[in-house]
Amino acid sequence: MSMADAVIIGGGAAGTLCAALAAGRGLRTVLLEPNRELGRKLRITGKGRCNVTNDCTPREFIEAIPGDGRFLQSAVHRFSAQDAMAFFESLGVPLKTERGRRVFPESDKAGDIAGALTRLCHINGVEILHEKAKSIKAGGGGVEAVITGRGEIPCRSAVICTGGLSYPGTGSTGDGYRMARELGHAVNPCRPSLVPLESGDAYCRDMQGFSLRNVTLSAYEDGRLIYRDLGEMLFTHFGVSGPLVLSASAHMRNFGKSEYRLSIDLKPGLDEKKLDARILRDLEKYQNREFRNCLNDLAGRAMVPVLVRLSGIPPEERANSVTREQRARLVSLFKAFPVSVSGPRPIAEAIVTAGGVSTKEINPRTMMSKLVPGLYFAGEVLDLDAYTGGYNLQIAWSTAYVAANSLRTEEE
Repeated sequence: MSMADAVIIGGGAAGTLCAALAAGRGLRTVLLEPNRELGRKLRITGKGRCNVTNDCTPREFIEAIPGDGRFLQSAVHRFSAQDAMAFFESLGVPLKTERGRRVFPESDKAGDIAGALTRLCHINGVEILHEKAKSIKAGGGGVEAVITGRGEIPCRSAVICTGGLSYPGTGSTGDGYRMARELGHAVNPCRPSLVPLESGDAYCRDMQGFSLRNVTLSAYEDGRLIYRDLGEMLFTHFGVSGPLVLSASAHMRNFGKSEYRLSIDLKPGLDEKKLDARILRDLEKYQNREFRNCLNDLAGRAMVPVLVRLSGIPPEERANSVTREQRARLVSLFKAFPVSVSGPRPIAEAIVTAGGVSTKEINPRTMMSKLVPGLYFAGEVLDLDAYTGGYNLQIAWSTAYVAANSLRTEEE
């Protein structure tokens, strides 16, 4: 094959944008993607709706990255959330902004984003090869070629956009980490982020499939509050999941070193005094019933037996016999329902991979390796991850934009 200006390895969010923009500069660009369609993971993100970005300021974006957010200072100013929104709307994808400033396609179809990027690749003349990159060949002058199963592609630059380890069925198998290591790059240990959490509490399994809405979830690390928000969550056979839990997990970065626990305020709209009055009314309403049959107005059916058991109040005790002290324990349980955390679910179930290629060895203004001239990185393969809400895709857009506009050309 004749000399390419750039070979982009991986046709996900970062890879397709990087390839389209590089080709738009007039560079001969080859995109390697083993899957038959581009953006396979992108097409299922956000439950198939695609949370494109978050309509926030650059400063707020950096604050949403718990690791080395400062690395992205230059990138997000060059291609901000507002730039990303304008870009996709220019491609014919109308967007809308929802709660938490989350931005989605108006159609609620992730395929519209992936499809728009794929079309732009074709329009700009990207050469798409459905091949897997095996390795990157580099010499004294930097990148020389990308090796595939069918041969060698000579090139001036290569961009690793292979994603992380989450959703391996979409092609995220860690090949980018291996290639980076082979070229001398440090790869920080990978771990799951935005992931369901496992619990040793048997009552989570007893309530599997039961969801909570409009509750406040608090997460603690070694007794210190690290996260709190209002929203939805779900009990499962292994522990807990749902939007609140996924968000909380991004703050839990020291499994194996620290202890984590969750606390759920089941009635955030009521303070303890008002909740006690509400419970007292229900006990008076059902005064001749057993205690186990008095909580159905306050809690879901699946949760009532658990609340009864954890309250310590005998289930057969008559409602009119419940004491003030027993009521106080019940109020505390409603305001701080406990869930222990034994660890995260496997990384394959995570939305995002934390860890990856060390940003210390990458120029933040170009996304080029400080070790190998002509080698670039973009997207989830980097040791960058953010909280939920569109921030992780914005990392992909910003880093891909910078890489595409920094690629070495024939004249250099």
